[in-house]
Amino acid sequence: MDEIKIQIKERSSKVVIPENPGFGQYFTDHLFEMDYKPGKGWHNFAIKPVEDLAMHPATMFFHYGQAAFEGLKAFKTVNGEVVVFRPDKHFMRLNNSSRRLCMPEVDVDFALEALAKLVKIEKDWIPEKDGEALYIRPFIFGTDPALGVKPSKEYKFIILLSPVGAYYPEGFKPVKILVSDKYVRAIRDGLGECKTPANYAASLLATEIAKEQGFTQVLWLDAVEKKNIEEVGTMNIYIRFKDEIVTPKLTGGILPGITRMTVLEILKEWGMNPQERVVSIDEFIEKYDKGEVISVFGTGTAAIISTVGIMKYKERVMEINGGVSDDLSLKLFDTITSIHRGKTADTHNWLLRVK
Repeated sequence: MDEIKIQIKERSSKVVIPENPGFGQYFTDHLFEMDYKPGKGWHNFAIKPVEDLAMHPATMFFHYGQAAFEGLKAFKTVNGEVVVFRPDKHFMRLNNSSRRLCMPEVDVDFALEALAKLVKIEKDWIPEKDGEALYIRPFIFGTDPALGVKPSKEYKFIILLSPVGAYYPEGFKPVKILVSDKYVRAIRDGLGECKTPANYAASLLATEIAKEQGFTQVLWLDAVEKKNIEEVGTMNIYIRFKDEIVTPKLTGGILPGITRMTVLEILKEWGMNPQERVVSIDEFIEKYDKGEVISVFGTGTAAIISTVGIMKYKERVMEINGGVSDDLSLKLFDTITSIHRGKTADTHNWLLRVK
């Protein structure tokens, strides 16, 4: 492969990260970019200053949605190291999305190299407070300037960086979620297991309705029967029943979350025997009425662990664990964030160390 061309923007002053960066509101000075053409493959590898993209109005992803993206995070440890959490798994998932959308895959090892070089250049943008991080957004999209439903021939891959605070303004306080029984997010064997803009566009209306009613997010049911619990708009879901911990199994309609995977591995190590199986909303309500629902929590890169305090399904409002976070959610959050910050040894080799 060709070398990555690096063009550094001269800074007139020291990087100043906003006191409350929010989520996805600010961006670093540089990005990584490469292009794809048939017969040439990926080429034009460059780290360069962030600038607006110039594209023809007929650029295919505008019209036919051929795009996929990822979201992961870099951290500064308490010892001053720069680390990225499980980036290999994120690039592997990006390739899975690309295959489903007829887009070219990226070489994972090369993507890791490019990411490490970019993050090293932008390390001053990494916030150091607990709960903050440098959010990493790799994405691929079709760039052919042509109308007509078919896969694009040419593509662009970009890695964009953004210093972020906590995803939910509530912080680590239980959130309220609305179970959607009218709208659906994605259907099994469709695009549900892909991280593609189409799935998020499909979620917007129900999410806006939920927010108007005072809820943070939507819990989606399966798209066919609307009875089985699948995932929340920005995270996978876990339910702690009296006698087991379950998360909906991956059926093709659920995004295979990296944090979901991480939590499964941790719970198994703790001897808690988590289960991946189908969970219906009726089973949940039945066990809730029997007092057998101990807690509900979401897992995702953005929020990491997010406890659910209130769930509403139709006219039924259910308060979970008295509306407060449970010990397991807090322990999982502390365990994962301690690995992020280097307070706990990375015995699994989950961290890419940027040197």
